[in-house]
Amino acid sequence: MNFSASDFPLVRGSILAICVSSLVSGIVLYSSDEYAKESLSQWRNTQAKLNDARKHLSAAHQDRQNMDTYAIEYGRLLDNKILGDDQRLDWMEGLENIRQQNLVTDFSYVIAPQKIYTPQPPVDSGNFEIRYSEMKLQIDLLHEEQLADFFKALDNRIKGWYQLEGCTLQRSAASNGNTEISAVAAHIRAECSGGWITLRNRNAPP
Repeated sequence: MNFSASDFPLVRGSILAICVSSLVSGIVLYSSDEYAKESLSQWRNTQAKLNDARKHLSAAHQDRQNMDTYAIEYGRLLDNKILGDDQRLDWMEGLENIRQQNLVTDFSYVIAPQKIYTPQPPVDSGNFEIRYSEMKLQIDLLHEEQLADFFKALDNRIKGWYQLEGCTLQRSAASNGNTEISAVAAHIRAECSGGWITLRNRNAPP
């Protein structure tokens, strides 16, 4: 089919309608694409905010659990008199109570002045300063098992934290009260070293 210039007025309306329709369709498609992009961006932002809120909520729950755990542990340290100043009088009273139980033949001890303790390897003690009161013991035993009983009683019946560094044992003979040595009652002399550990808040008043 051939079109001439005289036919153009007849089809001009249709062509114009097609052009307008194409323009409108293009505008609609462009607008739809932009709307889809905007909706996707908003959805991603919403998901990011939701995930962030979930993380904050989880962190809050974890912090609450940690606070409960720390509160229990802090209370336990307070009850065992590990926090604060050294409890020298309590340690001495507890040792004398153990003496009365006759768990060992006899013992003597020396508690040195408290000093700042630097563990090896170093540990992060947070707001607390670690302090150490060295205590050396000389213990007379009938047999080695008494030594274990002694330190078990020290751990269970005296509030505090005693860290045993070590003991040396030497077999000897008991004196009969004179200058002579009796061969009847041989015993063991244990020399032990260690110390009482306390934790003091760095921000506490002196």
